[in-house]
Amino acid sequence: MPKSAGQKLKLLYLLRILEEEGSEEKPVSTNRIIQYLEANGIHAERKSIYDDVEKLREFGIDVLQNSSRLGGGYYLGEREFELAELKLLVDAVQSSRFITTKKSRELIAKLEKKAGKHDAGKLQRQVHVIGRVKTENENIYYSVDCIHGAIQENKKIAFLYLDWNVKKEMVPRSPEERIVSPWALLWQNDNYYLIAYDGKAGSVKHFRVDKMGKTRVLEEARDGEKQFAQIDLASYSNQTFGMYAGEAETVTMRFPERLVGVAVDRFGKEVSLRRAEDGSVRVRTTLNVSNQFFGWLAGLGKEVGIVSPEWVREQYRDYLQEILLNAFD
Repeated sequence: MPKSAGQKLKLLYLLRILEEEGSEEKPVSTNRIIQYLEANGIHAERKSIYDDVEKLREFGIDVLQNSSRLGGGYYLGEREFELAELKLLVDAVQSSRFITTKKSRELIAKLEKKAGKHDAGKLQRQVHVIGRVKTENENIYYSVDCIHGAIQENKKIAFLYLDWNVKKEMVPRSPEERIVSPWALLWQNDNYYLIAYDGKAGSVKHFRVDKMGKTRVLEEARDGEKQFAQIDLASYSNQTFGMYAGEAETVTMRFPERLVGVAVDRFGKEVSLRRAEDGSVRVRTTLNVSNQFFGWLAGLGKEVGIVSPEWVREQYRDYLQEILLNAFD
């Protein structure tokens, strides 16, 4: 590397070694900095290092010095991410089923670089999540990028919707492409969902992004703006069980007081709660009536039930009876 070019890069190399090797416990010594610069074709003397550190400080980079009998050294006082923040991000990546195993390793390796060499080992964490299955669709990152691009450009997208077959392969549910107008991405139950307007069906629908294949942006402008504007995404997420569609209805349920927290966790703090004369609590909210809702309710046990409306009570009763009749065939 020519000397002039090396000197122009000197501050960048200095910042890099402080990011990668420096910490309060193990600051980077001046001798180590000189050695590192020499290895990259840049000659430096001790006095020039002091001057360069001052330039970084003038630029706003928090370079601190730790003095000791052994010589001490330099380290970054304030990093872009604190170690605790990086640990949180690593835990989220590690436990997310949306992110493939391969991509998880790649992202964590990048996060380790943000921590520096001495703290990187502290990010080698294993978050154990019972029953967690990672997605295997590596194309999901392309799909997310494609969807964001289409939203920004106000364009429709086309894709193939995929399903698992008995050979454990993801294959198109239909050879025909789905064409929709993307409006938002929603994260629920560790899955990414596309909220889009289906012009052919005339309704707002959602799709699991990890089941979208061969996603592409079309030249055609989006539609469905009026329909999407009528949707509150927070309410949409709360009232849609497992992101399965169903008829929207205001339902009143019966909960024992000890399970009220379960209802608030599921439906949010806006849910209506009223104590009944029998000591139970009436929980009233709007939700999509579906088998997934009935399954969730049944899982809470016999103390939980549906009070109204009557047609939902009847569907729930039929759902339970059908399960009982077919469970032991």
